[in-house]
Amino acid sequence: MSTNNTIVMVPARMASTRLPGKPLADIAGLPMIVQVMRRAEEADVGRVIVATDTQQVADVVKAHGGEAVMTREDHISGSDRIWEALEKIDPEEKVDTIVNVQGDLPTIDKNAIRASLVPLENEDVALSTLITEITEDDERANPNVVKMVGTHSAKNCFRALYFTRATAPYGDGPLYHHIGLYAWRRSALKRFVALPPSPLELREKLEQLRALEDGMRLDAAIVDTVPLGVDTPADLERARALLSGK
Repeated sequence: MSTNNTIVMVPARMASTRLPGKPLADIAGLPMIVQVMRRAEEADVGRVIVATDTQQVADVVKAHGGEAVMTREDHISGSDRIWEALEKIDPEEKVDTIVNVQGDLPTIDKNAIRASLVPLENEDVALSTLITEITEDDERANPNVVKMVGTHSAKNCFRALYFTRATAPYGDGPLYHHIGLYAWRRSALKRFVALPPSPLELREKLEQLRALEDGMRLDAAIVDTVPLGVDTPADLERARALLSGK
């Protein structure tokens, strides 16, 4: 399934406020960043590269047979970090599709990574992401659970119209939980990182709204499960239990 013009980028930074040094936290015998790298390798959609601002992370990745690219420390988002790394490794612009897998998703399913590329089969789609139907009542009103508001565009795919921390859309029907993994056309990523943060992005604190406000088409593929994002010590313990089979 691997293609020469698609790569998977995993941005990783050490300066987490809630869980400092989390890329190197041990999970089932491997640093978290290596666990994420392994999931990306299992997806087999293209070359996997970790983009990091810390030499220690790069050294660990390379020691486990991976590829790492050093980036600046001052990036405000993972999108900016992977763009710098992309320009370094592919100045001839041979790569045209970039999958951005966050470095704190050690339980991400390989099939979810693959699913993120499906919406890009439509040439009108600039970038794509993932969603899953909300099944827990407490998640419907939880502002930490980002909701996608959209309309069906193809089988198991939606065209995203908005993302919000509010409970939306109103009325009867399913709600969809957004999963922060993106597949970008190179041209869309280049356009995105050149834009200033948008008003709704700043208000909702959701980076993907910058793309929508600029008129980019963003479609979302439906997957079955939400990967565990490791942001706190409690999340780390859950990830350890999941990946150790306990």
